[in-house]
Amino acid sequence: MGQVLDKFHGKEWKKKQIRKISDKVYERITVQSGSATLTFENLYIAVLLVYNDINKLLPGPHFDPPSKEQVRSMMQECDFNLDGDLDHEEFVEFIQRLTTDTLIVVSQGLIVTLVVAPTVAMTTKKATEGVPGVGKVVQKLPNSIYASLVTLAIVWFQTSREEV
Repeated sequence: MGQVLDKFHGKEWKKKQIRKISDKVYERITVQSGSATLTFENLYIAVLLVYNDINKLLPGPHFDPPSKEQVRSMMQECDFNLDGDLDHEEFVEFIQRLTTDTLIVVSQGLIVTLVVAPTVAMTTKKATEGVPGVGKVVQKLPNSIYASLVTLAIVWFQTSREEV
């Protein structure tokens, strides 16, 4: 699924994007708290900020952050030095694990946008050739423009359905 995304941005694109977001959020929280590590309370605030950034920056549907219980459970898994807090590298690993499913959904959305939608566009263009009125208008449009219009319509339909 992520192969389309990888082809356009390189194999490490997803990790780099999440790493940028993680680094920015980690610095913000540690500067505000005055601590070099994240307690559970600060970790949960950081998770909310990371999900806010993901929802702003990455294409596709908006994602709900995990519950406090999920964060607490994953925190224990990623606290490698067992000090009860997460340092920077533990936090980055925590966020990478937490956002794995999120990135799969983004990849699926890109596949629909980049592969399925243009195919649907060309099929519908071919199907409307004999329809009076419609066929003539559609056939005058270059394939690339018609495919773009149908792709935009599909993306709009997907996003409007997710908001309901």
